[in-house]
Amino acid sequence: MLAPVHHILPLTTVRRERALPVPGRITARLDQKVTALDIVAEASLGSQHKLIDVALLLGVRAEKAQELMQVKAGDVVTANQTLAAKSGLSPQIVRAPRDGRVLLVSSGQILMEVGEGTFELKARLPGTVSRHIPERGVEITFSGTLVQGVWGNGRVDVGILLPLLQSPADAFTASMLDVSMRGAVLLAGHCSEAAALKTAAELPARGLILGSMSALLIPQAQQLQIPILLTDGFGDRPMNAAAYKLLSTNEKRETTVNADTLDRQTGTHPEVYIPLPVTQEPPLPRAVETFAPNQPVRITRAPYAGQTGSLSKLLPGLTAFPSGLHLPAAEVRLESGEKAVVPTANLEVLG
Repeated sequence: MLAPVHHILPLTTVRRERALPVPGRITARLDQKVTALDIVAEASLGSQHKLIDVALLLGVRAEKAQELMQVKAGDVVTANQTLAAKSGLSPQIVRAPRDGRVLLVSSGQILMEVGEGTFELKARLPGTVSRHIPERGVEITFSGTLVQGVWGNGRVDVGILLPLLQSPADAFTASMLDVSMRGAVLLAGHCSEAAALKTAAELPARGLILGSMSALLIPQAQQLQIPILLTDGFGDRPMNAAAYKLLSTNEKRETTVNADTLDRQTGTHPEVYIPLPVTQEPPLPRAVETFAPNQPVRITRAPYAGQTGSLSKLLPGLTAFPSGLHLPAAEVRLESGEKAVVPTANLEVLG
């Protein structure tokens, strides 16, 4: 039976494609070493949209306005260029307000993209540019420690890792912070205090790696400019033992917090990267594994959500659960020593 893999790896190779939303220009060279904050590609984007109601301006019905149009979707126009015109005793002309591109001509209206903006694509992970994707972006290869999380606020930054917790269940509070932590990536436990997030951002810290966070803090976390990554989700959950052990033993190493939004369909995860020197490229992590006895696993849903343990055995047939569902299941020995019967759909292999 195939199982998804949640990566918490002391040494691995990571390859990630970074792509522009529209065709553009690659700025990074092949074999160039990049940091997470380096720009690797850029594209020109219209920065504003403007809707022009031609029918209203010419005083005609929408159907008539469509006949008077002199541009079509996709046309590039310059300021004051004629978009539509009505002849007669009182000729009228509708002109383009600015340089731009026609996106849509419909129902007597024109939607234009005007102005010029530049979209800059960041690497988001440290490594080497290993491949160009023509007009779209690059592939970056990284070697070192990889820890995946379950939630991120979309930011990315780099700093020296500073653990603030003595055990996986420690709380993170504002009283723990001082100016000596400015510029560090802070490793902490559960956060339910808005002041702690605010103080960390004001230092400013370069990032927060938390075990868990109160769901009430999501809006605040999304507004802050520092990356915030959760290893185990929302509620009062301790950091899983595998992530805690690996991260806490990498104190004072340069650490990248790529707090990307989790998207299981595209395979995008919030991730922590710690570069390590290697003499040869370590193996790539596997995207899927086959369930087997003695595997380290992580439980993704209640009542054991976020807990880790070892898969003791796969249970035969289907197992009845209190919900009334009958599902494929496994017996898991938790870190606490307790045995739990868990649907295999709620398990990820740690590796």
